[in-house]
Amino acid sequence: MEQTLDDITRIVLEAKERAYRETNNEPEPNMTSSVDWPINCTVGPGLEGAIACETQIGYVNGAKGWLIYRGYDIFDLCAHSSFEETSFLLLHGKLPTATELETFSKTLRRRMFIPKTQRLLLSFPVESMNPMAALRLGTNLMRQKQTYQDHLPGTPAEAPLHSDDDSIAMETVPEGKKNPVFQFLTRFFRPVPTVEPTDLVSSDETESCYNLIAGVASVAAAIGRVREGRIPLEPLPDLSFAGNYLYMLTGRRPTPLEERIMDICLILHADHGMNASTFASMVVASTLSDIYLAIGAGISALSGPLHGGANVEVVNMLERIGKPSSVKKWYRTAVEQKRKVMGFGHRVYKAYDPRARILGPLAGMLATENPELKTMYQTALALEQEVISHLGASKKVFPNVDFFSGIVYRSMGIPSDLYTTIFAVSRVSGWCARVMEYIENNRIFRPRALYTGRFDEKYTPLQDRS
Repeated sequence: MEQTLDDITRIVLEAKERAYRETNNEPEPNMTSSVDWPINCTVGPGLEGAIACETQIGYVNGAKGWLIYRGYDIFDLCAHSSFEETSFLLLHGKLPTATELETFSKTLRRRMFIPKTQRLLLSFPVESMNPMAALRLGTNLMRQKQTYQDHLPGTPAEAPLHSDDDSIAMETVPEGKKNPVFQFLTRFFRPVPTVEPTDLVSSDETESCYNLIAGVASVAAAIGRVREGRIPLEPLPDLSFAGNYLYMLTGRRPTPLEERIMDICLILHADHGMNASTFASMVVASTLSDIYLAIGAGISALSGPLHGGANVEVVNMLERIGKPSSVKKWYRTAVEQKRKVMGFGHRVYKAYDPRARILGPLAGMLATENPELKTMYQTALALEQEVISHLGASKKVFPNVDFFSGIVYRSMGIPSDLYTTIFAVSRVSGWCARVMEYIENNRIFRPRALYTGRFDEKYTPLQDRS
């Protein structure tokens, strides 16, 4: 049966209905209101539980399986919005008008054309590099071509007091101020002038955010092309952001179904609370570095296997299981050997991940015409049933976003080593929004560590050490 775009909307809204039946509608009162700083909170290793800032951008309620962007439920955004509209919402705090959306979409499409950055990137051995390392490099090359940060000897607007002083006058006090002394945002971007500039100050900080959202997608697509021995492609004027990304990556025009599902994938990954990569971007930005380096830090954090690469392992695991009838035996062995079952459980969610609720049936829709992928999807459903029956009620372990996303990307013909770059293409909009919000009332991140070392050691001259 031929699937339509209306079928996708129906699937997402049905997922919303199931989610709402299983949860109530009360947010966490202690996590959804302003506070008077400083505050007391319980903190675990890795800053777990620490409250670092206030935000109006996104909210995750792991106990109930909620994901909210600027007040809008993720199900409604996936059913009715687009990645361009969602990015505008995250950056600007409101849904755009029709004119604003058209202008923003054209701006992103135009800025996906980055031939100078691509030429620089192709001078490196991209085909033999880890794709995330190449993406991190490409972001830095964008910085070189789109700003003058690396062209002239940089001098800070105000001299720091000390090389290790993190209480300098540039930042605001812990309670926050409306107007920080050092205007970090004004250094983000400067169009290339016809004469050599005398300063590095920009008049529009949002320009760099637009450049990064568009440019990271182009760099990621170029990396995929080069790894297959092909040349990068230019965006097409009649495709959406998601459609152009797929076209520039695969070299073929996506079907309307593929374009819409990729659009939803990008919406789903755009923001997700104070995760490791978002935190990394904000930490770098809080030092009054520039946003290109801050986003590069987010890409670096995302490249770690504990953060952005689990969907690759899910696909590999499903291939090893082979078929639905092998699931029970495989899972029993995995439990006995205490092996991790990839794609289940989440640091935050103790309910069914809302992103997985959406991606699951979409993966099934895409896999219907491919016997191999259909078998993989059916194997995934059998494994889901097995794990939930064993751990769902007692341990609150359910599928997470990675469990089905790999099947979706495989259905579109995307190589598995590029899956994490798709995550980055989407998350740039959330990283930019979080950085811009935080810097308005900047306070450099400076947690402490408990010292458990020794005291009163006596120095022994080198010649007397055995």
